[in-house]
Amino acid sequence: MTPFPFQIVGFDLDGTLVDSSRDLGAAVNHALRLAGRATLPQEQITPLIGRGAKRMLERALVLEGGMSEEEFKPLYKELLRFYEANLAVHTRPYPGCEAMLDELAGLGCQLAVVTNKFERFANQLLDTIGLADRFTTIIGGDTLGPGKAKPEPDLLHEMVRRCGGGSAAFVGDTTSDTGAALAAGIPCVAVSFGFSDRPVADLGAQAVIDHFGALVPALHDL
Repeated sequence: MTPFPFQIVGFDLDGTLVDSSRDLGAAVNHALRLAGRATLPQEQITPLIGRGAKRMLERALVLEGGMSEEEFKPLYKELLRFYEANLAVHTRPYPGCEAMLDELAGLGCQLAVVTNKFERFANQLLDTIGLADRFTTIIGGDTLGPGKAKPEPDLLHEMVRRCGGGSAAFVGDTTSDTGAALAAGIPCVAVSFGFSDRPVADLGAQAVIDHFGALVPALHDL
């Protein structure tokens, strides 16, 4: 077999490494109840995930008639408080995730997480489910400050810098991920089982996989 082509493989978190939809959905509905709004079924919340908790709540409230900025701020803070206390109730790695991470580590890859979730939440979640120590770095949407979250390329450039440079690929599930990878000049693999905000074939990834057992072969083929 030809040498593995990547020294760094980065991953989105929600909808890529882990299925966090139920815990994020619970946080959104907690906020909606506090606001006196009707709660949403999970199938309506899942497509709202992908650009951070603030954007998720804003989009949920649009479905419920919107809200003023003055009312939104304390509600958003309460969503964060609730989520921080309940972020790993139902969240688990997708099937095959841990074996795939082992395989990549065995190939000499440095592994990273790059998510639009706040960095402290990403670290807490990965630590709670026992995955944190597998990654060279965990980068959140707030790590570099405002305006740097995906689909901007800054977080992926930071991933490469923290991993010491080298050839890199990224794995994600939404247009935020594929857009950031394209802007950063990094090839991207999309997973079909995540929270895609459009048909996965339309995300613009160089490859699409249906399960983690297919990731290493897909990366070899890029």
